[in-house]
Amino acid sequence: MNIKQLIKYPKKGILSEEILKDTIEVSLFCMSKGSEMSEHTSTKKAIVHVLEGRGIFNLEGKDIEMKPGILIHMKENAKHSLKALDNTAFLLWLW
Repeated sequence: MNIKQLIKYPKKGILSEEILKDTIEVSLFCMSKGSEMSEHTSTKKAIVHVLEGRGIFNLEGKDIEMKPGILIHMKENAKHSLKALDNTAFLLWLW
């Protein structure tokens, strides 16, 4: 599977597509420039792998620069939010 070929940005907002559901769940998120996800938690451990774009990921009150190649590890129930400064795509791995 070529993940880059699956990236499609909406004019506004966020598109997500589940690409694997097994013992690990993997979803592709495509966020249009300026879109945001308000603070929330996940009941599972997670890794965010930034594929392209630029944004700010806030994890437990700490801002992390989102740019291609960055991996962000989250423990279960960690508070987080994010904002896309440009069109931004990332994979979310949950287990």
